[in-house]
Amino acid sequence: MKVTTYYLEMNSPEELIKKAVAPGLSIVEAKINEFKFNKFLYQLIGEQWKWVDKLSLPDEEWESYVESPDLRTWVAYYEGAIAGYFELSTNNSGDTEIAYFGLAPNFIGKGFGGYLLSKAISNAWEIPNTKRVWVHTCSLDHASALSNYKARGLKLYREERE
Repeated sequence: MKVTTYYLEMNSPEELIKKAVAPGLSIVEAKINEFKFNKFLYQLIGEQWKWVDKLSLPDEEWESYVESPDLRTWVAYYEGAIAGYFELSTNNSGDTEIAYFGLAPNFIGKGFGGYLLSKAISNAWEIPNTKRVWVHTCSLDHASALSNYKARGLKLYREERE
């Protein structure tokens, strides 16, 4: 199966096209680093989209990844259940990547994705020295993923086919 990877970016916070608040959805930053929690989120959200690149990593690598001062994690809850999450990864050049983003299986199609992505982008722009927000997705992702990114104002800048 051929996979297409799409790279999207936003170069100014004014480019964000916000989606209205999703009633009942609360988004909380996980301020205490717990690599097993991030690993759980990665598995919960990513299993249906074949996120497998990090599953074989030893715990030491997960711990190093999650405890990096350049990584921040937010979790979306709905009525006490995990509805989704996103991770933001920064670097010294001013790029902030939406490293992981997604909804838990029971929350897809309920109107939460646009608002969660709006929060991810807004939060990325609030990180000091951010000059660009970017993300990549691929053809294995949800059929609406690419259109959601574009609807929030992210622009396609590169496409790769494998």
